[in-house]
This record gives sequence, structure tokens and C-alpha cells, in this order.
Amino acid sequence: MPSFDIVSEIDNVEVGNAVDNANRELTTRFDFRGVDATFSKVEDNVQMQAEAEFQLQQMLDILRGTCVKRGVDTAAMETKDVVHSGKIYKQLVEFQQGIDQAMAKKIVKLVKDAKIKVQTAIQGEQLRVTGKKRDELQQVIALVKEANLGQPFQYKNFRD
Repeated sequence: MPSFDIVSEIDNVEVGNAVDNANRELTTRFDFRGVDATFSKVEDNVQMQAEAEFQLQQMLDILRGTCVKRGVDTAAMETKDVVHSGKIYKQLVEFQQGIDQAMAKKIVKLVKDAKIKVQTAIQGEQLRVTGKKRDELQQVIALVKEANLGQPFQYKNFRD
């Protein structure tokens, strides 16, 4: 029976490249001359550091732009609260990976409500969709894409 997996993954190598490009762009920007501002990759997240809070917003725009150029989906970016200590403002940008239980249940309910004749199974941080016809599986892919659930999804292991 044909099947495929719904996953939510980010390429960490490309995130690292986007951080390097963003740091390079900071050195060339006139409004950041003489300012202590940097991007750093902390595990699967990005730490932004600047001297003023408004500079963090500008840096977030730079990071979004470099992520788009590197092919990283910016819908997976989640900004945390700004932390102020001394002269430094810091902000953490997390990249969501994996499908949590609540989102997985929402996708399963979406597929069941559409009355498409497929089976969905939650397998850890991904979903397995199985059906008798390829057309039904393609309907599920289209349905999830149209739903705009606030998280990027990839469709892998499409098997006959």
C-alpha cells in the first residue's frame, strides 16, 4: 500500500550558513558600525546580541533574509523574550523541529474531517499516512499545505 511521512525538519547546516552570512552582513551595514552586535549558533537555536533593543529587530530581519536565501523556512522561527543585562540585549531565536502531539492530533483530525480514505498514525515526531491510492495521498498533502498550521512540513518516503 502506498504511504508517506509528514515531518517538520530544518537543515542545521544551512542555519549555520545563514548565521555566518548574517554576521558578514552586520560588518558591512552602516547602522551597525562600531556597535557590538553578533549572531551566534547555540545548539539548534540562534542567539542575537546587541546594544539596543531596536537593533535586535533589525538583526531579526537580517536573519530572516539570510535564512530565505539559504532555503530555510522562516515559519519555523520562533523568537523568545528579550533579555537585558547591563549594556547588552539578547534574544533567542528557536527553530521548531518535529511535530508535537497537539499538532499531530490536529493534522489527524483535519484528515478525518475531510473524509479521505487513508490511515494516519503518529510515530514520535512524525506522521505516517497510508492509503490504497496515490491520489488519496496527494489529496492529504494538498489538504495539509492549504491548512496553514503555522509550521513548515515536508513529505518524505513516498512509497508505492
